[in-house]
This record gives sequence, C-alpha cells and structure tokens, in this order.
Amino acid sequence: MQHIVVAITGASGSIYGVRLVEELLKADCRVTLLVTRSGFDVLRYETGLDLSGSVAERREQLRARFDAPERLDHYDEDDLFAPVASGSSAPDAMVVCPCSMGTAGRIAAGLANNLVERVADVALKERRELLLVPRETPFNRIHLENLLRLDQAGARILPAMPAFYHRPRSIDELVDFLVGKILDNLRIPHRLFPRWGEGSATAKD
Repeated sequence: MQHIVVAITGASGSIYGVRLVEELLKADCRVTLLVTRSGFDVLRYETGLDLSGSVAERREQLRARFDAPERLDHYDEDDLFAPVASGSSAPDAMVVCPCSMGTAGRIAAGLANNLVERVADVALKERRELLLVPRETPFNRIHLENLLRLDQAGARILPAMPAFYHRPRSIDELVDFLVGKILDNLRIPHRLFPRWGEGSATAKD
C-alpha cells in the first residue's frame, strides 16, 4: 500500500487537494493530509469544509468526511515529531496541492519551519517523489527561479493548468483532469478523463 502525503496550503484551489485525497483513498493508498493555517482558511472559504478543534478532533472530522478511518491520518503543521517528519519513516510520495508560492520559496530555500516544509525536505533528501501544484498567475521572476531550483533538486512541477481537449462540461471535470495528471505522475491508474485518442477528444493536451 502506497503512503502519500497531501499538503494543502493557502493558495486558491483547495478543491484540487480534496479531490486528490478522495481518489488516492479510492486507489487504496494510505494518505496523510497536512493543512497549513492559511490552508484551513481557504478550505473553509472555497469548499465549506470547516475543520476545527484539536488535531485529534480534526483527524476524526477528516476521517468522517472521507469515510476512511483506517487509511487517513492528519497532523498539525507544527508537529515536527510526526512520523512523516523523519527520513526513516518517509512516505512514498508527497504532493503539495495547491502549493502557494511562499511555500514553494521556503522549500526551495531548504527551510523546514513547519511540517509541510519538513516533509518536502525529507522527500528531496530521500529521493522520494515530490510533486508541487502551484496555483498562481502570473509568475514573477522569483517564482520562476524558485520553481526551477525545485525542479533541479528533484521535485516535479505540475501547475494547475487543466486542458480542454476533452471538452469539459463542468468545473468538476476541469478539476478531475488536473487530479488525473497528478495520479499519472504518481503512476496510479484512474479514469478521470479520456486520454488523447479516446472518446471525443480531438486536440492534443
């Protein structure tokens, strides 16, 4: 069973992280969900998912929301004693989705001031998969240089840029396209969108 850490930060696009967790659990993965303080605010504003109380209470709220009591875990962003903070317990992969440019910059600088940044640092040093899903536009030069540094360090940059060749008819289908691309990069099978040459697709991604 693959162990994937999903981190939701304060960038807009928290629905991508929520859908990713749903699909990873559906694929029988073990998921550790990390959410920054600003990520909680954006989750509440954009999706209505209001997580409150102690970390144990939030963990139970998340397990109920995703109906996964055995395979979903959650730690506070300040808990640097969490198992995933250690290279000896490194997850198979980490996805920061969405990834704020502040978080990207701190990871690129090698900082580890919270659990999200520490797990990303562990992923890089242990040569595990690290996928960052930035949701920002336009990028300035600092953003681009930080993303380049992350790519050179071994991370994969997967911007929140859905395609339209599959003729999406809803926001859900646009979200699913991006989540499917993340799953592709994790080598997890899915049927979230028709691939080029399948169905009614008529233009290349």
